[in-house]
Amino acid sequence: MARSLKRIAFIVAVGTLLSKLGGLVRQLTIAAAFGVGTAYEAYNYAYILPGFLLIILGGINGPFHSAMVSVLGRYPRKDGAHILATLSTKVSILLSLVSITLVLFADFLIRLVAPGLPDHIHSIAVVQMQVMSPIALLAGLIGLGFGSLNTTNEFWIPAISPLISSLALVLGISALWWQLGDDIAQPSFAMTGGIVLAAATLAGALVQWLIQIPVLVQHRLVPARLSWDWQHSGVHEVWQIMGPATLSSSMLQINVLIDLFFASGILGAAAALGYANLLVQMPLGLISNALLIPLLPVLARLTPLANRPVLINKVRQGLMLSTASMIPLGALFVALGGPIVALVYQRGAFDSAATQLVTSLLIVYGLGMPAYLGRDVLVRVFYVLGDGITPLRLSLAGISLNIFFDWLFVGQSPHLRWGPLSFLTFGAPGIVLATIAVNCLTCFALLLLLCRKLRNVPILSWAVDSSYLLAAGLIGGAAAWLLAQNVIWPTSMLGSLLQIGVSSAVCLILYIVIASMMGVTEVKQPAARLISYFKHRRG
Repeated sequence: MARSLKRIAFIVAVGTLLSKLGGLVRQLTIAAAFGVGTAYEAYNYAYILPGFLLIILGGINGPFHSAMVSVLGRYPRKDGAHILATLSTKVSILLSLVSITLVLFADFLIRLVAPGLPDHIHSIAVVQMQVMSPIALLAGLIGLGFGSLNTTNEFWIPAISPLISSLALVLGISALWWQLGDDIAQPSFAMTGGIVLAAATLAGALVQWLIQIPVLVQHRLVPARLSWDWQHSGVHEVWQIMGPATLSSSMLQINVLIDLFFASGILGAAAALGYANLLVQMPLGLISNALLIPLLPVLARLTPLANRPVLINKVRQGLMLSTASMIPLGALFVALGGPIVALVYQRGAFDSAATQLVTSLLIVYGLGMPAYLGRDVLVRVFYVLGDGITPLRLSLAGISLNIFFDWLFVGQSPHLRWGPLSFLTFGAPGIVLATIAVNCLTCFALLLLLCRKLRNVPILSWAVDSSYLLAAGLIGGAAAWLLAQNVIWPTSMLGSLLQIGVSSAVCLILYIVIASMMGVTEVKQPAARLISYFKHRRG
């Protein structure tokens, strides 16, 4: 089993890495072509609803995927095909209605989520949302299919499918750039560029769905007829998890809507959030998929009461691995945010002012990295325990908290004038700070409720190990910052690579050494195996 999990984790990690690299190329292409200009600013608002449905419903580790993995694996293949067909029928009806709603009410929805947008950006966003509206339907079908594929031990296609979507967007922008040249960023071509962005995004989602169909057919999971058997026990089981989980994930996206509502009065904030978020999501998505996808089936098999001690140990392992990976990553974002953003984005239409804005967001993101993945681990634990209501309730509470923290921290929306206390207002970085505050409070609440549900959870020892990791991360991050700031690095791309690479290596080495000396198992054991491997190679 251990070898199988390692193999699955490797496949998922490689596929996710390729997809994240594709996402980086996509974002670099957008940055060079549009910077933080009109077309991309509008796209960030138009993408809110159709795009986030794709992330929520169609994403790996999303509610559709998690529900299918949790339930479908317990049924014979024939029943699994019947359950998939029934759910696909029901989901297609519901999400077709959502797609039609996006087309008919695009103007109202854009005005609702972004009241501060100038009229010319608003009009582009409306057209983009209408073009991308079919993504709502495709998202549900993609999520159901990916979950079904994972139950048959097919992990490669779900892991690389976002790469296909990124390539579609890159090809669309490249074709437009080839026609317009540097004029692509001019205001007169903003509508054209915006439509190309939207159409390429839709094409990418369509391909994500199409590439899974041959494999589903191969595993006899796509019957040639619709199914209306909504009373099937397996359908009920999936829906009992999928319904609350979708609502819970939707609450997260409502928080994004709230963030963009507050950002709509800060010029370039939405685009900057998109660029900073990509730099965060690349490593976060890679680590999340490599950790959660193999862990979820293991946790599901350990839910019987007799396995409770082993389940608690696996939960601890998942939480500590997530914390151990996120703390040094966050430290690097804080210490090296400026050089990282400049190296990745600063070219073409992306100037030094855009670099400064995105850097401020990336640094704040770095402060909250452990809470991002820790929350995902805890939510999945509740899902495998058959409890989708608790995460949903906390997500509902998180919406109110997010509104409050945005109101408290943003404070620079000229058409709304939110900030009640000037010393607490941070502008665009305040949006990220509000999200971090909500995530931290949610993690704390989930952990307390999990301790009550499982009992005999050694939470104190978990907290001690986490504090050791935090101390190691602070020391490593401080060393990286001092090295990056006090050494005269060459002013070239190679110099930037050296600055980031050397500083990051020093940070990670110090982090691993200190955490290992403090006895944190999740760092000490991999480090010992790595040292043993290199000694063996040298021998």
